[in-house]
Amino acid sequence: MQDSSAAHIVVDHLPARRRSLRVAVVTETYPPEVNGVALTLARVVQGLSDIDHDVQLIRPRQPSEGGVADATDESSLQQVLMRGIPIPRYPNLRMGMPARRYLKTLWSHQRPDVVHIATEGPLGWSALQAASQLHLPISSDFRTNFHSYSKHYGVGWLQRPIMAYLRKFHNRTHCTMVPTEALRADLQRHGFHSLQVVSRGVDLSQFDPAHRSPALRESWGAGPQDPVLLCVGRLASEKNLDTLIEAYQRIRTQRAGTRLLLVGDGPLRGALQQQCPDAVFAGQRSGLDLAAHYASADLFMFPSVTETFGNVTVEAMASGLPVLAFDYAAAAELIREGVEGRLVALGDNAAFVRAALALATEPRAQWQGYGMAARQRALSLDWRQIVAQFESVLCGVISHAQGGVVSPTRVRMA
Repeated sequence: MQDSSAAHIVVDHLPARRRSLRVAVVTETYPPEVNGVALTLARVVQGLSDIDHDVQLIRPRQPSEGGVADATDESSLQQVLMRGIPIPRYPNLRMGMPARRYLKTLWSHQRPDVVHIATEGPLGWSALQAASQLHLPISSDFRTNFHSYSKHYGVGWLQRPIMAYLRKFHNRTHCTMVPTEALRADLQRHGFHSLQVVSRGVDLSQFDPAHRSPALRESWGAGPQDPVLLCVGRLASEKNLDTLIEAYQRIRTQRAGTRLLLVGDGPLRGALQQQCPDAVFAGQRSGLDLAAHYASADLFMFPSVTETFGNVTVEAMASGLPVLAFDYAAAAELIREGVEGRLVALGDNAAFVRAALALATEPRAQWQGYGMAARQRALSLDWRQIVAQFESVLCGVISHAQGGVVSPTRVRMA
């Protein structure tokens, strides 16, 4: 006998569930290392895993993890830990070792749908060779201006050969992701092809003006009305910190209670402490502690001239801070002059100092207006949207390489 209730059940559409992508991600930097590339990539890896893709993360093993390659699995994330060596002048960072044969064997037995290479070091080059030999779809990231760094370390003559290597590396992939339209245009002028813009996101719950702490400000020697100038990043030559120190010293002649807060570490820390002994050197910070340092400052000043994006810019904006930066990278994309902060022409250090002095001597109410606008602008940079863009590019790479159409979908319930 037929169940009468069944007559009232109508199945309109049951979409077939397609398999998730198998994505091999190769990088020579990853948390617990603290830098923009590592932290951004971790967000992307986690985002891909969260939407049911199987991610194989290949990276150098950290010093606390030993020294031989092995694989560990965490749900949809498999970590393959490789040998690495310290990077000169940055002992807390690791450089991957060549591993073409290992990767070729690994991917022959466990073939990914796409290989994404985030860094161009020895491990990245090995991944490029292995994936090419196996005819795998390959995407890459252009995340660090290594060619621009050379002039800050007395080896400016290396700029052209470094650029030639980077061009050769990325042009052997099916697509290179870049964080801004300006960088895409610049690399295209230098002979790079197959470039796609994929922006960076920000954790809007972590970086929030609500984390402002009067007690933390007091620990810096700042009173309620004293301006606190903040800069976050590596204390290294390529960050142009002499310009920041000059701006701070000029501002102090007009507002004696001004404090300079430097969050981060690096090879120039000792020299900077001697040059500016009254600055606050907070060292590396993370999590809500870092968020509180952002939110408890008043003005974010970023003098770097070597960024591909500058994650700290959007972290400061999400924290409700006005931003002073050079007119390029993330700042050029997100900061409107006189709305979220101030912009000056790239490389014009004197203009940066003048703008810093003008900004720091404006009324606090003006800073608050900039900060509110900055927070509002940052709301569009949710990580879920960025991961969706990244996923779309990966699908396009697979489709192009295989001559088919790849569009990962999931069961959607009405």
